[in-house]
Amino acid sequence: MPLIERYITVEIRRLVMMIAGFLIFMFASYSAQRYLTDAANGTLALRVVADVVFYKSLIALEMILPVALYVSVAVALSQMYSDAEITAMLAAGRSPLRLYKAVLLLAVPLAIAVTLLSLYGRPWAYANIYQLQQQSQSVLDVSHLQADKFNVSGNGRMILANHVDKTANHLTDALIYVRGGHHTNLYRAQSVEVLDASPASPAVRLKTGTAYVLDREGADDNGQNYDNFDIALKPFVPSAESRHKSASPAELARSADPGDAAELQWRESRGLTTVLMVLLAIPFSRIKPRQGRYAALLPLTVLFTVIFYGGNICRTLVANGSLPPIPGVWLVPIAMAVGIALLLARDLSLLRKPSR
Repeated sequence: MPLIERYITVEIRRLVMMIAGFLIFMFASYSAQRYLTDAANGTLALRVVADVVFYKSLIALEMILPVALYVSVAVALSQMYSDAEITAMLAAGRSPLRLYKAVLLLAVPLAIAVTLLSLYGRPWAYANIYQLQQQSQSVLDVSHLQADKFNVSGNGRMILANHVDKTANHLTDALIYVRGGHHTNLYRAQSVEVLDASPASPAVRLKTGTAYVLDREGADDNGQNYDNFDIALKPFVPSAESRHKSASPAELARSADPGDAAELQWRESRGLTTVLMVLLAIPFSRIKPRQGRYAALLPLTVLFTVIFYGGNICRTLVANGSLPPIPGVWLVPIAMAVGIALLLARDLSLLRKPSR
């Protein structure tokens, strides 16, 4: 590897490892705090918190790695501009394409890793997360329920029990709340025996209590007392968003759903977007000598915000049918490629001027 490229890549690689490590640590810490809170509230089993945090951190790498490289390129090149190193390089007749070559030596392998992570690692992690949440968020999985607390799940159920026997799957002095389409079911029982704790077909046997059906749109309320009452509750149904995120690329490609098309395009474009975003950081990191290497961070932050939200907006528009699949999510990478071509042409024209 030529000296110039090696010098630039060593500095960028060092910053990438520092920034990526810091961001992963911060994200994992935040996720752990969030899911530990859910476990304390009884909405998530404590035993799955570490697994969920691992999967969430793996998913976050899809964003953390490109951001770390983007920031590293900006900071490293801004420092070299501030120290007049790049100015000296160009004055010695070296082409500005050497900067792009050095950055590509790091960006291309990382972009390949991001593409594989987005296509295969991300849906695998989401599928495992949803499976863990589905198993633990069922209100009938008494292993994570807390006594004398409102244990709320994400599917419109709540359970409150004075005593929870986790070994016998038995609840004492319990209140079960189930929210349906037009009615709310409320069950009060001296004891509850869990017949089936699976999220697909949850069922319980209530002993000595009262069942209420509350009409939220009228006055058709009723209640009845019982001694033994078996009920089958509404099963856990994953949301459409969770199905999109956990589906394999092959499943997304076969689907006619615009949401699946948007998800597939988003995954496929991650690697290319990473390369283009990092290449855009090269001309935007240009500053005057001794100006300070952080002087370019404001325009670089604005650029990243435009790219990030532009991609999300295009994905949303494709998902709801407002934007056709072609160009679809690829509209942002196309605009980025055009911008890079114009900026590169400007740099090359500036290099030719002194030789006239």
